Amino acid sequence: MTPRELEEYQALRATIRERGTARLWIFVAGLGVWAGLAVTTGALATLPVATLVPLVFLAATFEAVLALHVAVERVGRYIQVFFEEGAGWEHAAMAFGPSSPRVDPLFSALFVAATLLNFIPALLASPLQPIEWIVLGASHLGFIARVIAARRQAGGQRARDLARFQKLKSGE
Repeated sequence: MTPRELEEYQALRATIRERGTARLWIFVAGLGVWAGLAVTTGALATLPVATLVPLVFLAATFEAVLALHVAVERVGRYIQVFFEEGAGWEHAAMAFGPSSPRVDPLFSALFVAATLLNFIPALLASPLQPIEWIVLGASHLGFIARVIAARRQAGGQRARDLARFQKLKSGE
C-alpha cells in the first residue's frame, strides 16, 4: 500500500468506527427524546393529532440511523473491494454474517413498537372524528411500512454494493 492508500484506508476505517458509534447514540438519544415527547403529548395535548409531533421525531431518528447504517455498509464494501486482497476484515465480516445470529442494525422492532406506543394517546382521546382516524392511522402505518421497507432494502445492501464496487473496479 502506498502512503496515500494507507492514509485513505485509515480514514475510511475511522469513518466506519465513528459513524457506527454515532448510529447507536442517535438511536438511544432519539428514543429518549421521543419518549419524552410522547409522554408530554399524552399528558398535555387535548387533540389526538398532537401524536404526530413525536411520530415525526421518531421518523427523523429512524432516517438518521438508516443513513448512517447505509453509509457504513457502503464504506465497508469499498474497503473490501479496493483495499483487501482476497482476505481481510471486511471479507471475514461478510462471510461470517449469514451464519451469525441476526442483529437488526436499524432497530426495526423497537421503532415499530415505539410507533404503536405513540398511537395510544390518540386511542385514549375522545371523540375521534373519522378524518382524525384516517390521518393518524395512515401516518403511523405509513411509518411502519417505511421501517419494514428500509429493513428489507438494508438486508440486501452488502451484496448489491459489493457487486457494484467490483464492477467499478473492473472498469465496467
